[in-house]
Amino acid sequence: MTLTRRGFVAASVGTTLMPALPRLSRAQAANTIRIGVLNDQSGSYRDISGPYGIQCTQQAVQEFGNKGFNVEVVTADHQNKPDVGANIARQWYDQGVDLIIDVPTSSVGLAVNNVAKEKNKPYINTGSATSDLTGAQCTPVTVHWMYDTYMLAKSTGGAMVKAGGDSWFFITADYAFGHALERDTTNFVKAAGGKVLGSVKYPFPSTTDFSSFLLQARSSRPKVIGLANAGADTINSIKQAAEFGLMKSGTKLAALLMFLPDVHALGLETAQGLVLTESFYWDLNDRTRAVTERLKPRLKDVKPNMASIANYSCTLHYLKAVADMGVVAAKGSGVDVVNRMKAMPTDDDAFGPGKIREDGRKLCPSYLFEVKTPAESKAPWDYYKLLQTTPADEAFRPLKEGGCSLVKA
Repeated sequence: MTLTRRGFVAASVGTTLMPALPRLSRAQAANTIRIGVLNDQSGSYRDISGPYGIQCTQQAVQEFGNKGFNVEVVTADHQNKPDVGANIARQWYDQGVDLIIDVPTSSVGLAVNNVAKEKNKPYINTGSATSDLTGAQCTPVTVHWMYDTYMLAKSTGGAMVKAGGDSWFFITADYAFGHALERDTTNFVKAAGGKVLGSVKYPFPSTTDFSSFLLQARSSRPKVIGLANAGADTINSIKQAAEFGLMKSGTKLAALLMFLPDVHALGLETAQGLVLTESFYWDLNDRTRAVTERLKPRLKDVKPNMASIANYSCTLHYLKAVADMGVVAAKGSGVDVVNRMKAMPTDDDAFGPGKIREDGRKLCPSYLFEVKTPAESKAPWDYYKLLQTTPADEAFRPLKEGGCSLVKA
């Protein structure tokens, strides 16, 4: 098993998106699987996956070993722009990339979803949160790995309402992800007897100052301010909320999508007490600690989070399916290789045993965590304490409720 290309590939708008991928001889191409990691290398979501997600992909290829075919990993930065992401995906598939993974930013994820369907090429999204990927926008070539807005809303949003947070105001990133997360959380709040007092949507990805939005939220006097955003936006929102003394005044912050690197960036002094949902934590059990240790030479002093480690998990499962059905058949049809992935149980050290449903949703448990206080943390990256676990078969939207055309009536 070889990695013949590891360098980052830059994308630009309005010009040639990237240098052409190295041409392989006919024999090489027939025996080489190309995996494209398309993610945010320079913007709001860089530290969530970015270079770390690439390293996790390469770790999976290394561990998979030699099964009679080569694997090449190529990468690009989609800049959180749907047109850039879609153009890269189209060019990649046309140049012989066999699978695209990662793709954070739901608007980009949905754009690439359409290209994959058009080209009949497999697409495993690990980075976008919109539950529409397994709902109205589901396709027979798409798998949605790890988390989505429904799971996050049910776990974090549901827990906040049960704890007494029955009045909400949302600060929402104005694109597909933010809209879906606000929508799904609103449904859970109202179903539990709570109410939504209002919401404000801010331009993404151009906003760094959230003070006016936080003041608008405070004026509504909600018990909970729901942050329907992620990455650097969540970090900035929480920092500025702390500066205004919102938490000290009794208002709760619901970080509806937050990752371990966000807590690290905030520091425990600021982040302590926040409640959040992830489907992976490096110190959760023996298997998660084992894969984290194997990744240490690649990630150095950074611990994997659910977004970066999902690239490891999905790459392993895809390569197992390729080995099972043969390279020629896997290259021939995205529908066929995804069907084979659905027919095979998933299992790895990151997420444990699971499966992929007919709508393309990969099932795994979700974990509700509370961020430790500085006194509770005993070592670097020792940040979470587990509050509750939602089993895999309960964590995600019921199959019949998503509106996916692949689901039989």
